[in-house]
Amino acid sequence: MQLPGAQSIPDTWRLELEGQVQGVGFRPFVFRLARELDLHGYVQNRLGSVHIVVQGRVEALLQFENRLISDAPILARPSISIVETVDSPCYERFQIYESSGADKPRISVPPDCFMCPDCRAEQRDPGDRRYRYPFINCTQCGPRYTLIECLPYDRPNTSMSGFPLCPECLTEYSDPCDRRFHAEPIGCPNCGPRLEFESAGHTVGDDTDDALGAALAELHAGRIIAVKGIGGYHLMCDAANELAVARLRHRKQRPRKPLAVMFPFADDDVLALVRQSVHLNEVEAAAVRAPARPIVLAKIRKGCPLARNVAPGLDELGVFLPYSPLHQLLLDDFGAPLVATSGNVSGEPVLTDNAQAAARLDKVANAFLHHNRPIVRPADDPVVRNIDGAMRPLRLGRGIAPLEVELPWQQAEPVLCLGGHLKATVTLSWDRRAVVSPHIGDMDSPRSLEVFEQLLSNLQELYGVSAARLVCDAHPGYASHRWARSQDALPVSTVWHHRAHASALAGEFGLTGLSLIFAWDGVGYGEDSTLWGGEALLGQAGSWRRVCSLRSFRPPGGDRAGREPWRSAAALLWESGDDRPAAGCDDTLARQAWEKDINCPRTSAAGRLFDAAAALVCRQRESSYEAEGPMRLESLCRRPGNATHLPLYKDASGVLRSNWAPLLDQLADEHLDPVTRAENFHASMANVILDQANAMRTRYGVVRVGLTGGVFQNRVLATQAAELLRQQQFDVFLNRKLPCNDGALSFGQAVEWAASQQARESA
Repeated sequence: MQLPGAQSIPDTWRLELEGQVQGVGFRPFVFRLARELDLHGYVQNRLGSVHIVVQGRVEALLQFENRLISDAPILARPSISIVETVDSPCYERFQIYESSGADKPRISVPPDCFMCPDCRAEQRDPGDRRYRYPFINCTQCGPRYTLIECLPYDRPNTSMSGFPLCPECLTEYSDPCDRRFHAEPIGCPNCGPRLEFESAGHTVGDDTDDALGAALAELHAGRIIAVKGIGGYHLMCDAANELAVARLRHRKQRPRKPLAVMFPFADDDVLALVRQSVHLNEVEAAAVRAPARPIVLAKIRKGCPLARNVAPGLDELGVFLPYSPLHQLLLDDFGAPLVATSGNVSGEPVLTDNAQAAARLDKVANAFLHHNRPIVRPADDPVVRNIDGAMRPLRLGRGIAPLEVELPWQQAEPVLCLGGHLKATVTLSWDRRAVVSPHIGDMDSPRSLEVFEQLLSNLQELYGVSAARLVCDAHPGYASHRWARSQDALPVSTVWHHRAHASALAGEFGLTGLSLIFAWDGVGYGEDSTLWGGEALLGQAGSWRRVCSLRSFRPPGGDRAGREPWRSAAALLWESGDDRPAAGCDDTLARQAWEKDINCPRTSAAGRLFDAAAALVCRQRESSYEAEGPMRLESLCRRPGNATHLPLYKDASGVLRSNWAPLLDQLADEHLDPVTRAENFHASMANVILDQANAMRTRYGVVRVGLTGGVFQNRVLATQAAELLRQQQFDVFLNRKLPCNDGALSFGQAVEWAASQQARESA
């Protein structure tokens, strides 16, 4: 950046700012700051940047430059890319110019944001014209990503274009000194979106309070309503009513998967009602209050007043606060927590369209609380968990994504990275930028594929980038892989699953040079055509090799092993010569298939090992959702257990493997209490990581260790492993911005592709 010298600065500067500077009230902030400092000139939105020409005394200009960053609006993330002196005519005042789309784009799309305190105060003020208005917002809050149709971010380019502003709103929108100056989603009861309550063919849509009252009556009666929010629908019911929760589970065919709960504010302490149900430390409490309003996983408090079937078999609950004015009204009026789970068919993206929601959720919801503001693209709620002392995302969503991460390496060409099969996201990557989409869902339904294709198109349109290549997982059975191969317009490259995991972590932290990355997950297609998932990769992005793993085994039934944990347990027992039945199941046919090696793919996956432990300790025969058994196993743990040493040995290819066999006697010992067995198992697996890391340090001198892959969503394992490694003077890295699970695969593919291309060019 060229800074003018103190003696030679003329009184006119040109500044360019990038980052999150559009849709966050940045231009009116600049206007007010310039007026305060008696500076003249103008500010203008360009495609993704803010352009400022400012005139005045040098001292005021220096103060202006500093305060552009230090005093920026809370939602803004500005960075100054250019400061230079320019020749310019004299300006008589400071103005806000119309947006320009002529420049080369440097675009950052703002995520959706919770309702700010100022709007909440107005919504509760009987004297305010937006009193109890369900769509109140300003430049500091409200929907962004979910209503932007194209850039620049101006009202005609959003789904609010169909709501002409009334004279009062237009006055606010046009006044640079007003909090709603160019707040693109604004409206009021006279000109903005409206609610509509629908039940059994009866519609209430003329009055907000009537529609809300009808919805509240359903909730108080123990019924289920589908509520349209910012990024999609929620299915909501009374979180303290076991019958209502059971009814929701039955209708949604979600028998045991935990349900998120939304809590009303308490006037004296925002989190008072949340704390009645869960324990919150300082880190978790800050996350619950954060502008993204994520779902935060927290320990259930003894005597929790909520229905026991909200999170059956677990010691944690997903809690969050209302983030939209509509949710705020519902929770204020109901006065108690509500289940607020994604309004979708399980595994699919959240529904956004009124008619589609009414049709697809008709058998689940008793009633619908719609509104007429179109949702351009879905954004499910983000989920975070406190792991190893920091909040880490498990799912990217509303308020967090689209997430931009700087690449450590320059992309040779723009690429679209398609992620995996479960917990899918997509990433658009070009130059040194990568933009990761919100969570899509599992890629085995037509709706998931529809949203997947929409996001691929939307990201390119929003950021003004056309991809020259598709990058996908190497597994030929993944829907994203098959889709890529069906496209004729672009070349396709593949990235191995666990290399993408390792590169996602390396890319997030900008790690170059030698690292040892543990990539532990359920299963992923391995480079030797077996199913990997307990791997340690040595090297750096673009140049990984497997150096450590777990002893492999052959669960019978192929993909069924992921849904029936007893199959993994049975395979471990059989390979050890133990004939006792796993979890009490009749395994005769499975044993015959195993002995003949029929549909028993070999795997080294840590996730399958955790499945086996859950089957033996918790007698978990079947899982109604992914990782149910391991989650129940983790929830038993109270303190660090006593580790069983698992010996290391080299396989025929030179890979160092840990042998799980010494664990079996203790895991299968039903005379030992389940808590002790669960704690000792976790301690043993944490020590596997330490033993392998020590072996690699002795051989290669590596001191930098990363932990990634879905298994490290397990707080007990990740925290214990990280602590053991630090005690042995390793530098430890766990994902902070991106999920450690498959939600980061698309970003990892971008990093791996960029690094491998750079390596080829340098060779």
